[in-house]
Amino acid sequence: MKRELHIDSATVVLGIETSCDETAAALVMGGNDVLSSVVASQLDIHARFGGVVPEIASRAHLESITPVIDEALTKSGLGFDRVDAVAATVGPGLIGALLVGVSAAKALALTLGVPFVGVNHLEAHLYAALLDDPNVEFPMLVLLVSGGHTMLVEVRRPGDYKIVGQTRDDAAGEAFDKVARFLNLGYPGGPVIDKLAKTGDAQAVDFPRAMLNDGLDVSFSGLKTAVINYVRKNQTAKTSDIVASFQSAVVDVLVAKTMRAAIDLGARTIAIGGGVAANSLLRAEISRSCESQDFRLVLPSMAMCTDNAAMIASAGWHRLNLSGGSRMDVGAYPNMGLSVEMA
Repeated sequence: MKRELHIDSATVVLGIETSCDETAAALVMGGNDVLSSVVASQLDIHARFGGVVPEIASRAHLESITPVIDEALTKSGLGFDRVDAVAATVGPGLIGALLVGVSAAKALALTLGVPFVGVNHLEAHLYAALLDDPNVEFPMLVLLVSGGHTMLVEVRRPGDYKIVGQTRDDAAGEAFDKVARFLNLGYPGGPVIDKLAKTGDAQAVDFPRAMLNDGLDVSFSGLKTAVINYVRKNQTAKTSDIVASFQSAVVDVLVAKTMRAAIDLGARTIAIGGGVAANSLLRAEISRSCESQDFRLVLPSMAMCTDNAAMIASAGWHRLNLSGGSRMDVGAYPNMGLSVEMA
């Protein structure tokens, strides 16, 4: 039997995230009050393969999903009777991994008699910074930068957004992973390059800043190729100098494009989201630029940079408030774009 639901600051959403290689569950009240957030990482499982193996990821999600949900409930101090809706990532992501979370969320929603909310993973990243600082001023310009996506998004208000710039080829995180793999630094590439770059000279190699002064789109494929070509011609070059110079090139482009977009759009707030938002140089440089140009900057905590279910629950709350729950026949959409909404 379905419960009657009024969306307000006391509404509790159970969020479930299984789009890639993290099994996560969280309970969020009122869209921004995180009561619990649990993440079971598969990093060690996939590291030896140099990337995520979809079939292995799906099996690991199946093993972890119930314990992770139970732990999230325990840490929140709430029972299932206090859950008002269940939200899950429906895309984009790995199809098998997505189906684990979607199936679990639908089963719980049906059992509890509460709405199921299909959440766009990219949209959820737009809310990640708001979980740490909910009092943002709109319009907000979000730099969403991860392993699979790099885009600039104008957020006029929750649920009202527009992509104003994006990558034309490799995402920034993808470029980090590919460069790290070429240099035999391990997986994932972002954290290891960030750490190693701190010991190198970022001015040692003048790598290209593609499209730096050309619109708001970005391109990192040429930069990745430039690193490979340089290493092949300079085999005695210090790896720390190479990655420091590479990272500097990526960050220069991301910060320049973000500031230009914010100025052009008249944004009141700038935020960053996605896994690459944890990069120390990006955080430092965008903080410096925002301070010098008097923009309010919202940086997500490290826990909110990576894939997590708190942002899924938050997006689910906003989606409920805007348009209600999703149909039960909503599936999983591995190639879902940011503009797609699930009715």
